[in-house]
Amino acid sequence: MSKATNVDPDTDPLVLLFKSVGLTQAKALEAVKAPKSAAILKDIIESHKDTVTGLEEKHATLLANLAVLLSKTPLLATDQRDFVVKAILDSKLKSVDQVTAAIKYIDGHKLPFDEGEFNKETGVGFSITVEEISSQVEAYVTTNNISGWASLGPVISALKNTPELRWAPPLDVKKGVEQVFLAKFGSKEAAKPKGKESKPAAKAKEDTPVPAPKRSVFEEGFLGQLHKPGGNPQIHPHLREAHLAATGGQVWTRFPPEPNGYLHIGHSKAIFVNFGYAAHHGGKCYLRYDDTNPEKEEARYFESILEMVRWLGFEPWKITYSSDYFTQLYEFAVELIRRDKAYVCHCTQEEIKVDRGEKRGQPRPCIHRSRPVEESLVEFENMKNGKYRPKEANLRMKQDLEDGNPQMWDLTAYRVLETPHHRTHDKWKIYPTYDFTHCLVDSMENISHSLCTVEFIASRQSYDWLCDALEVYKPRQSEYGRLSLEGSIMSKRKILALVEDGFVNGWDDPRLYTLIALRRRGVPPGAIISFVSTLGVSTAASNIELARFEQSVRQYLEGTSPRLLMVMKPLKVTIENLPEDYCLMVEKPLHPKVPELGMSTIPFTRTIYIEADDFRTEDSKDYFRLAPGKTVGLFQAPYPITCTSFKTDPITGEVLELICKLENEGPTKKPKAFIQWVAEHAPSGSPVKVDETRIFNQLFKSDRVPSDFKSDIAPNTLEVVKTAIVEVGFWSLAKRSMEEARKEATARTEKAARERFTVEPGAEDDTPHATSEQLVGNECVRFQGLRVAYFSLDKDARIASLDEGSKATGRGQGDYVVLNRIVSLKEDSGKS
Repeated sequence: MSKATNVDPDTDPLVLLFKSVGLTQAKALEAVKAPKSAAILKDIIESHKDTVTGLEEKHATLLANLAVLLSKTPLLATDQRDFVVKAILDSKLKSVDQVTAAIKYIDGHKLPFDEGEFNKETGVGFSITVEEISSQVEAYVTTNNISGWASLGPVISALKNTPELRWAPPLDVKKGVEQVFLAKFGSKEAAKPKGKESKPAAKAKEDTPVPAPKRSVFEEGFLGQLHKPGGNPQIHPHLREAHLAATGGQVWTRFPPEPNGYLHIGHSKAIFVNFGYAAHHGGKCYLRYDDTNPEKEEARYFESILEMVRWLGFEPWKITYSSDYFTQLYEFAVELIRRDKAYVCHCTQEEIKVDRGEKRGQPRPCIHRSRPVEESLVEFENMKNGKYRPKEANLRMKQDLEDGNPQMWDLTAYRVLETPHHRTHDKWKIYPTYDFTHCLVDSMENISHSLCTVEFIASRQSYDWLCDALEVYKPRQSEYGRLSLEGSIMSKRKILALVEDGFVNGWDDPRLYTLIALRRRGVPPGAIISFVSTLGVSTAASNIELARFEQSVRQYLEGTSPRLLMVMKPLKVTIENLPEDYCLMVEKPLHPKVPELGMSTIPFTRTIYIEADDFRTEDSKDYFRLAPGKTVGLFQAPYPITCTSFKTDPITGEVLELICKLENEGPTKKPKAFIQWVAEHAPSGSPVKVDETRIFNQLFKSDRVPSDFKSDIAPNTLEVVKTAIVEVGFWSLAKRSMEEARKEATARTEKAARERFTVEPGAEDDTPHATSEQLVGNECVRFQGLRVAYFSLDKDARIASLDEGSKATGRGQGDYVVLNRIVSLKEDSGKS
């Protein structure tokens, strides 16, 4: 081999050989410089001299790259290497990235390769539309709570490493991320801070290493260890093949709530896990109503469940019901009897409990367990035809009484119920149980990952048993820890008792932790998803302190909520050195660190109002707000004020008014404290009077609510303040918030309509529909009252100018402004 420094490109045989396959002279010279890879490339060319002469430059370059890669890894067998060469020449492998993946795959497999698997692992034939890339980006941004342009680089890097976008053109991924960021966060230029960085600061930023993108919750821990689609074992190989053919190898999950009540904070984790895991892997998630108990189900719960799923930011691929499958489930039950794996039982409920070992800890065979198959078939038909009343007959599975798991002790599969079903009406007299329904509907819907909470871990054995007994596709059930909050209750029965006894004002009372209550309180859905995401997903239960949840909400609101001047208990201030008609319009940012939230224009006049707690009649060294003779700053106002005197009620001594001087002449020291204020200015509608400001406190005294929960109700859990005022910028902020919410809701709903599975022509379509109205409510109006708390508009508020299509701005006749405190500020405890 000639040394690189002595190579003559016009005569060196290796250079000429490499050029003959299509490498440029520069690349041929570069290839010669590395003896080990040059020898491999020479061998490849000589072994394929009939097919590699005069290649396109891109093919020749990939062969040179293949040689370099092979020089750094254990050599492949000749037939393995030739397989890669052929894939390059056939234009299947088009990039160094693909060639690298091919070597990695081939090194761990023997010929003949599974062509489909090879193609999938190496990106052969991969194609993706711009719309599909945008969908993946939107799902990632939502589930990982990305909050601004600062995350652009890490998000692009993270998405390029996801299985769904692994082979997508990098430029298309970059464009897709930028488009989603532009839609969600506005212009990138608007997000940049004003002013130039100093050179040292800029240099320090350049020298700071960029942290690696944080791994998604779906890539680590419990969720990161889940099987790949098709990795769940089957009783027959053809079941796996049919499943993968139906799903295309995608992740398919489902969120299967029972429509017998409103969802609570714990369900947000189940929604996040099922919808988020599917979205992260480019799969699909069903919303499936488990409607097998007509005695407890109501239409309002069906509507609310879909609304809450969508409010949290997720769109079901398909909305189904367990009742969609009543006919197939009945046929499965008949087949189970025919296989002598189920029997009709006429025991009383007490007898069944005894047989199942409830009082002895050991089961015994039911007296009907050995009845002939034909007899059970007849009796099951009698159950179906209404011969028996509830509890007079049940179909029970014939499982394994010797097993130590009570879920294998002949569970009930069907029972008789006389209540009409909301969808099938009087068609059925028998209804399947959860234990019979759940696994079989999972099977029929080709669920790849049946994700549920750990209280169902014992049910996994009966889940598997039933699928195998009927020889149908068997999904894999995997269990994670449930979420609950200390100092709250999730039981539907207990919440109903609180509602009926008047301790709370309905299921959406903001003191509760149902999702409709959290929504009404003003908690943003993104804050809930962020909270659940940061907890991670494991098999351990998460019983979280309320303070931690509220802190998570604060952190989310900190960077997303506009800030308005607000005074809860106003104290009048007259600035004596300003004329009566003085008015200065002050433009102020709605957030000092988030310029894209915009600006607000407010009046500064002779008469303003400050917080009553911001004034004391006697000063002290450790007190920095207003007192006689003392100077304070006013947020966003041009000058500080000094208190010169005050007026009091002659009877009570209560301070009624302060007389102050504006320090607008001569040099003044920077005040040690700044306080909030709102001006009186009738022409601009200032101040905005808040008719009710509702402050919600913890409902229970104990963190661990006792079984006698009513005795633990805390006093003064709701305080209503009727004196609060807000700056006039509230009106434009409220109107813009509602308009933006409606625009986003319309876009999301139209997109969902395009992508969601549509009902077959002629099929009964009583499925709850996605509507824009589901995503828009008064709670969309949120802000931070500066130095007070975070607030949102309550559903009881009546503001005509916020109605869709209204051109008005400001208070109208009959308007009634009601605010809810979402959470307090961090400073509250110190301030008090």
